[in-house]
Amino acid sequence: MNSKKILLGNEAIVRAALVSGVSYVTGYPGCPSAEIGDEFGKIAKENGVYAEYATNEKVALESAIGASFSGLKSLVNMKSFGINVCSDALFPLAYTGTKAGMVIVVADDPSCYSSAQSEQDSRGYAYLSKIPVLDPSSPQECYDFTKIGFDISEKFNTPVILRTTTRCAHQRAVVEFQEINPSTSSGPRKIGNFSRNPHQFSTMPPRTLEMKNELLEKIKKIQAYTEESELNPIRKPSASNGAGKISGKQNKIGVIVSGVSYLHVLEALEELKLDLPILKLGFFYPLPEQKIIKFIKPLKKVLVIEEMDPYLEKDIMQLAKSENLKTEIFGKNILPRTGELDAEKVCVALSKLTNKKFIAFKTRNLNLPKRTARLCEGCPYWYILPTVKRLAPEGTIFGGDIGCNMIGALPPHSMYDYMFCMGSSIGISHGIKKSLQLGSGQASEQKVISFMGDGTFFHSGIAGMINAVYNKSNPLMIVMDNRITAMTGHQPNPGMGKNLMGEDAPELQIADIAKACGIKNIKVLDPINQKEFEDTLKEFLEKDEISLIVCKRICALLARRIEKNKSN
Repeated sequence: MNSKKILLGNEAIVRAALVSGVSYVTGYPGCPSAEIGDEFGKIAKENGVYAEYATNEKVALESAIGASFSGLKSLVNMKSFGINVCSDALFPLAYTGTKAGMVIVVADDPSCYSSAQSEQDSRGYAYLSKIPVLDPSSPQECYDFTKIGFDISEKFNTPVILRTTTRCAHQRAVVEFQEINPSTSSGPRKIGNFSRNPHQFSTMPPRTLEMKNELLEKIKKIQAYTEESELNPIRKPSASNGAGKISGKQNKIGVIVSGVSYLHVLEALEELKLDLPILKLGFFYPLPEQKIIKFIKPLKKVLVIEEMDPYLEKDIMQLAKSENLKTEIFGKNILPRTGELDAEKVCVALSKLTNKKFIAFKTRNLNLPKRTARLCEGCPYWYILPTVKRLAPEGTIFGGDIGCNMIGALPPHSMYDYMFCMGSSIGISHGIKKSLQLGSGQASEQKVISFMGDGTFFHSGIAGMINAVYNKSNPLMIVMDNRITAMTGHQPNPGMGKNLMGEDAPELQIADIAKACGIKNIKVLDPINQKEFEDTLKEFLEKDEISLIVCKRICALLARRIEKNKSN
């Protein structure tokens, strides 16, 4: 039985995975994909699904591989940078293939709304890993493509990447979906069964090279499948579309588009009163090459519309060249390569190709004050950042990390001298300290302080800390433990005593881990006690070996939420 409901793209993915029979869900919280894991955490038990947040994306993918090898369908969710973290496991997985279906959701963030480090286009991993990539444009397609992704995974024994973007994942729309039958979805979890098969599961030469050849053959079969796939529809010009018919040279112009940009194209065509043929590529990799050639062959001009990097544009130009076609391919020469696209930007590009008059809307200068992100009222970081900035010696180098502490880079703090990726603050600070050493090996007097949150510490900060201990470095490390993974929406982490499904779990102590890794100077304190914090800071800044201060105080928003739940 089918129903209709207004859903986020991420919520549509959850419903599709359930209908597809997913049994194992894992990932790491990151905007714009966090709602997938959060929703599964709420409904997993009643639907017979196991759901978790792993310590990082690499571990998440590895555990999903174990589930797949044991015969369970799995879903892995992460944001764009997560695929970088898990790529060590991703590439050999393409070689071994899967036993049960697996969909890997990777959410990109054009315009960097929640991704300060870079505007990453994760589609490039398709070429590196040779894993099929689907590119939905709407919540309905998030649902449909997830189901199809599991079908493709099962049919070809391959993982499938579902690549979304912020505008797709966080878009709300009416979605038609299949209701889940409670009699089949609830109850005990499905139990996997692992059967030894080192011929498939173990990547060791010379078998590895055989696997690569098998993968290349598999991609050929998937490419043949894409030629007939419903994910790559052609929208032909028709008066029934409600747009004005065009004549002359304009009827030799077409559009090839993927992802959420398809919706911008529809809006732009309506605005310009154009009715152009459109090839919508939901299957980003491998491409339906013959379908593309057939589409562009009768056209004089084709506009390729995609956000960020011109992957499609380059492939289509190469196809046109290989067929000796005279079709002119346009793309990033008239469309921006940076930031999100929108209907207006598409209108501007189409107007240049069709000579249709279009006047871009110009926002009035309202002289509104510019605002930057700020720490929440009552945030424990208000007790930490100003105090460190005030007491640190002149010339101290400050390193930031990913999470709420990123805001330390902005006014009124304006502290950080560098900020890169999850867990990097300690790794970079070690490199700086080693570089500042005098020729005799004596450490420089210039201080380096690295900040990171508790979630980041468990994600990837531990390895950098061990490296600093092992190689005799002496930065001061401050872990801001607010008892939650706060910035991405209050997800659990290994230090808070609960897992994703709300079950009690071991509460790992940051100080105990640091001590086991060889750090001798450790202090756990509540930063609201300013005298203790100041005294510890002054003492540890004089140490000639790595030191750690764990500032432990609950996130203010989480504290209010807990109090509200108690009162209810």
